[in-house]
Amino acid sequence: MKTNLKWLNEYLQPGLDLSEQAVLNLAQQIELTSVELESVGTGAAKQSGLVVVRVDLVEPHPDSDHMVITQVFDGQETIQVVTGAPNVAEGQLVILARVGAQIVDRESGDLVTIKEAQLRGEISYGMLVALQEIGLADSVAPQDFEEGIHVFTEDDVKPGDDALAVLGLKDPMVDTDLTPNRADLLSMRGMAYELAAMTDQKVMLPQTTVLSDQSESNAVVTVAGNADLATGYAVRVLGQVKNDSSPLWLQSRLWNAGFKPENKIVDLANYWLLLTGQPLHVYDLDKLATMQLEVRLAKEGETLPQGEEEAMALRADQDIVVAAGDQILSLAGIATNPAVAVTADTTKVIVEAGQFNPSLLRQSARRHTLRSESSFRFERGIDLDQTLEVLDQVAAEMAMLTKGKIVVGLSKFGFAYRAPETIAISRDRINQILGTDLSVATISAIFTRLALPIDEKDGQYLVTIPGRRTDLTIPADLIEEVGRLYGYDNLPTALVEGQSTPGDLTPRQKKIRASREIMESLGFDQAISYALTTPEKATAFNLDQNRDVVALDYPMSSDRTTIRQNLLSGLLDDVSYNVARSVKDLSLYEQGRIFLAQGENVQPEEREHLAGVLVGNVAESSWQTGEKDEVADFYDIKGRLEAYLQTIGLDSSAVRFEQSAQHEAMHPGQTADVYLGSTYLGFVGQIHPTVLANAKLPAAFAFEIDLEVVIDHSQAPVAYQPVSKYPQISRDLAVLVDDSIDQQQVFDVIKANGGDYLQNVTFFDLYTGQGLPAGKKSLAYQLTYQDKTDTLVESVVTDAFEKMTTTLTAELGAEIR
Repeated sequence: MKTNLKWLNEYLQPGLDLSEQAVLNLAQQIELTSVELESVGTGAAKQSGLVVVRVDLVEPHPDSDHMVITQVFDGQETIQVVTGAPNVAEGQLVILARVGAQIVDRESGDLVTIKEAQLRGEISYGMLVALQEIGLADSVAPQDFEEGIHVFTEDDVKPGDDALAVLGLKDPMVDTDLTPNRADLLSMRGMAYELAAMTDQKVMLPQTTVLSDQSESNAVVTVAGNADLATGYAVRVLGQVKNDSSPLWLQSRLWNAGFKPENKIVDLANYWLLLTGQPLHVYDLDKLATMQLEVRLAKEGETLPQGEEEAMALRADQDIVVAAGDQILSLAGIATNPAVAVTADTTKVIVEAGQFNPSLLRQSARRHTLRSESSFRFERGIDLDQTLEVLDQVAAEMAMLTKGKIVVGLSKFGFAYRAPETIAISRDRINQILGTDLSVATISAIFTRLALPIDEKDGQYLVTIPGRRTDLTIPADLIEEVGRLYGYDNLPTALVEGQSTPGDLTPRQKKIRASREIMESLGFDQAISYALTTPEKATAFNLDQNRDVVALDYPMSSDRTTIRQNLLSGLLDDVSYNVARSVKDLSLYEQGRIFLAQGENVQPEEREHLAGVLVGNVAESSWQTGEKDEVADFYDIKGRLEAYLQTIGLDSSAVRFEQSAQHEAMHPGQTADVYLGSTYLGFVGQIHPTVLANAKLPAAFAFEIDLEVVIDHSQAPVAYQPVSKYPQISRDLAVLVDDSIDQQQVFDVIKANGGDYLQNVTFFDLYTGQGLPAGKKSLAYQLTYQDKTDTLVESVVTDAFEKMTTTLTAELGAEIR
């Protein structure tokens, strides 16, 4: 909120020092004590040389059909100015930018210096300006730029006055960046109490006006509604109003706060919104379809007009509206029907003050992506104790400023009696939390500065919470108030009690980071996918097929309704995105959490997973003769997964792969489940061709493993193993086995029976076809033996080799070739 400190000073005693340095010091104090600031300064910024002048003579330009030559008086001398303003006339009081003045360039925002100029043969000693040419935005200027220069109509403005000061653009302003809980700082009254507490001043608010006639029996307009939609709603009626432009003091306060002046009625409603934080709406009484107003929920098919041939569809049974029969006057607290808006021709006015349900109003504002100054305050909470008082005050001021009359009778519903909220707290508790030793007198003085009524006895406080402080609900809130007013810098520092821990990563965190480093060393690029997806994608590649999906109650879109149970679906979306942009060769991985349902009203189980995908070429052809592209296949993804598992610290001899057809989204002939002994880790293989065809993707090979299981079984750190100085002995082995026997089965028998010195087994050939019996295949392996502590003798290797081949023959019916 933009707060005018000069205006605020009207409510503080003795008042703030408004010198430049004092304002900067105050801004720093606000940031240290209350809320952050967006900006500090004046609307004039660094502009200078602007003065009020009187137009004494207007003559046609002899060489132009759109410019005129004027003679203006600045209180001391007459100055010639050539201008193209369409509205300039003799006798007007306008703004002159003298020669040497600095003003804001309307297009670039830079400061420019006004120079003497010759315009078609006539010398101009300055420039007559519009408000938009001295810093006011089009959104807040009271007239369009094309209409011409600004003309003063006030009697107290005279030639020679500083135009920036007269317009209020030299008033010091602070723009606060509010937190959701400090709704009280959305009004001048709330800011007055806040700054009074910070600077130890007294708040002197304007004397209240309470109209004596509270009867509804002779009211022109009647109202109806219920407490679920509005805890209170009231209207007053004014007649015989003369609704022309507002006086300069009112306009300047509005445009400094970011509001566009329109007319006296609308401007006063906005003025009192700024002053008190109570939203107000006004309607032209003569434009209403009926005199019976109702606060209700929208009905099916109802709309709120937005302008010429435009209308906003209202959500039936969800949006709160104010209606006159079937005529929708407003989306409550958010937007008004332009057809009933108050204009310069209005003579009868309805002034509305309501206390609408903030939750329903917030939902409507979000649903229609429509925010207003009123809804902004309703959503955060208004002072429910002041609504009727503000309605009386604004009605009285409108009547005075427009020379109108308040029609007898107040129409309202709701406003049930609210007992004052109180919070009990003790001096000891405040000091315990803050770590201070504040006296009862000091704490009482702070509560007094905050204008919080207290009843204190022996250090026990009963604090009455005024309606403006909707953020104070529990004792901790009061402790925070004492702490920030006492000064955060004044609070003692102390070491946190308890056992200290070293500033290091846990073993689990180290493994997770190591996983990323290993995957990137293997040539993968990290991808980060959405955790929200569709139910179909959420379960497409699950390791555990038996969990229900976890759905959101209020999803952001139809394709973000469910929490993921796997990472591969998100990786395939990333692949689709890249392939659609002609990126054909991809090596992506993702490490992240998946979420598994554990029943209703129970938080889902969160587990770390790791997934990778290969698409296209893993090696491209080069200028060398005979070099060709190497297309990714099952063994590329399997090999990288094996390398990862070995590097992360798993026993590579215990890792095994079993062919699997249990994964519907994976190719049944090129997919394997991954085990560590008997512990299931995940799967690896080719994505099912049907899945790829639906997504219009080329062949893709992928894996997904449960990283939690990997971490649990890789506790031993990976350490350097010295290279043995003793020689190795290699033996080649070719076996003839049935087609039904997997290579993994042969491999497992070799590893289990190869002896203590068998270091490595490499599968290097598969042969089927001519020369082999039907139903048979030939598998070839290279076996490497080594004793790392001594020279290995041939006889030891031969004994181990023969024992292993005997076991192959006995267990698998293998024929040694």
